[in-house]
Amino acid sequence: MSTSKEFLDFITEQLSSLDGISSRMMMGEYLIYYRGKVAAYLCDGRLLVKPVPSAIKMLPGAEYDSVYEGGKKKLLRVDDVDNRDFLTNLFISMYDELPEPKKKPGKKSSPEAKER
Repeated sequence: MSTSKEFLDFITEQLSSLDGISSRMMMGEYLIYYRGKVAAYLCDGRLLVKPVPSAIKMLPGAEYDSVYEGGKKKLLRVDDVDNRDFLTNLFISMYDELPEPKKKPGKKSSPEAKER
């Protein structure tokens, strides 16, 4: 089951006080970016965040979950998605601990291309 657009809209509305929230659809699910870094996944109507130290501290009883059934459970499931202040503080506290986006390799031009 893929995540509905309505759930995406709900989560982005919950995070609307933060600058730099964006999303990208991927195989029927969504990635949530915060200021250019992947912070969370919306999968099967669940909000899953990266288990950085601040998220683990703020979600002490959270279960680890997977983006798909049968996958490795390596993300923390956030059950309290109705609490706007909590979600906002969670994303703020996680930001510095999230990995930097990977640089995409630039296209190298071949010597033949320069001669044309």
